[in-house]
Amino acid sequence: MADNTNLTRRSFIGATAVSTVAMVGAASAVPGNGGGPDRREYIVGVSATEDDPKGYVKQFLKGDEEALSGNETLNTTVVGLPENAAEPAHENFQERLKRADAVKYVEENVELTAQLAPNDPRYDDQYADQRVNAPDAWDETFGDANVTIGVVDQGVKYDHPDLDDNMDDAVSNYGRDFVDDDSDPYPDVLSDEYHGTHVSGIAAAETDNSEGVTGIGNSSVLSGRALSERGSGSTSDIADAVTWAADKGADVINLSLGGGGYTDTMKNAVSYATDNGALVVAAAGNDGQNSVSYPAAYSECLGVSALDPDETLASYSNYGNEIELAAPGTNVLSTWTDDGYNKISGTSMATPVVAGVAGLTLAQYDLTNTELRDHLKATAVNVGLSTEEQGSGRVDAGTAVTTDPGSGGGGGGGDGGDGSTSVSVTDSLSGYSDEDCWTYAFEYSDPGRVVLELDGPSDADFDLYANTGVGACPTTSDYDYRSWTTDSQETISIDSPDASTDLHVLVNSYSGSGEYTLTITEYE
Repeated sequence: MADNTNLTRRSFIGATAVSTVAMVGAASAVPGNGGGPDRREYIVGVSATEDDPKGYVKQFLKGDEEALSGNETLNTTVVGLPENAAEPAHENFQERLKRADAVKYVEENVELTAQLAPNDPRYDDQYADQRVNAPDAWDETFGDANVTIGVVDQGVKYDHPDLDDNMDDAVSNYGRDFVDDDSDPYPDVLSDEYHGTHVSGIAAAETDNSEGVTGIGNSSVLSGRALSERGSGSTSDIADAVTWAADKGADVINLSLGGGGYTDTMKNAVSYATDNGALVVAAAGNDGQNSVSYPAAYSECLGVSALDPDETLASYSNYGNEIELAAPGTNVLSTWTDDGYNKISGTSMATPVVAGVAGLTLAQYDLTNTELRDHLKATAVNVGLSTEEQGSGRVDAGTAVTTDPGSGGGGGGGDGGDGSTSVSVTDSLSGYSDEDCWTYAFEYSDPGRVVLELDGPSDADFDLYANTGVGACPTTSDYDYRSWTTDSQETISIDSPDASTDLHVLVNSYSGSGEYTLTITEYE
């Protein structure tokens, strides 16, 4: 690690930290654990200074307000209010929680949906694996069962004859059901709940087994059922499934779902998974517009757009600056819940192509999630689209597996580079609203990425803010980037940062005191 001569402390800012509550309006009822269709649900994020978030929240509840479930990893509690309650009751609940010292946020437990765009099949044969040159990769490896892809989606038909040998049996019934809160992620209604099975087959249907279709590689699939047979699921269930998959050691987490906009809960879930070594791959969305859906739009997620068979951008695919890779998404043939196969389309289908290539690459090389992300982008193929449409290009399994990471090879326009530099500094904060501002002088003229990591005390709640291209320190209310989890472990990842000015970083104490270490890693 380099010395910290280009990391400089600025004078104390003196801005007062405030407890922020996301004010939300009326919304449809959401199926959460125990909530039922007659409840409107909110997620309450509680600072890590409280070790019993559900118990802490309960003391502020009144009447028919009910604490339904909690996520100890994210320090959140889901609270249900009667759907037919007058709007002032919902506003009163939010304002009351806002005044609680340890509450960091309150947000609606919105639904996210599978990113699927069905249409009639036009092709008789499977093509996605050939399009991304998987056969070239298979000359080196068919994959490794020790590489696990967590599929957070509808349930997976884990006894499908082309999936059963690639399901991860490390946990009961190959996964967990967060919709029904049990240990069996098998689809409830096979005729309706096919999305998770189709996604899993794209990434990891059994390859070279003389049966059915080929997945991208023989990775193990771990099913986190967070979407019901209706194709939708609550923010809390999806966040629970993401953190669970990370805790189970998933190397790659596939999120072929989206909608609902930015939420702190989902942001914190994908941050947790990233910090624990998983590469989170997410679908851009199917609105056909210049606006990438969440969770793909979070910087922690590798956003994927969908291509037609001729490698033009699919008409349904969202696009934007957050896209990092493109993959085949139209009329992709994969496993189905009748033990057969079917073709459907969507950014949901493009995403597991990338997840499968990531798994196949990990079978060949020992890479961190950051190294893997950069390698996939560096070995992508430019198919002639704009960066907003294809990111670094169309993912390429053959080049990713046959090119040594960091060698600079490959045919893509990736921004991963093979150089990096890292600096760190250790300091302390004395208590609530105490804060330090640091400036970092970029070493590369055109860096591909900069990653900020804060490691603070376990009994406090520190947050991280950053400004780029601005000659001023951020504040807790005016910033370009923020990592604002309920503990003191924070990460901000910025692709292609503006290096025209020094990077300005704020470390703020939401509550508590103690020593912290700030590490900044810049990638060429």
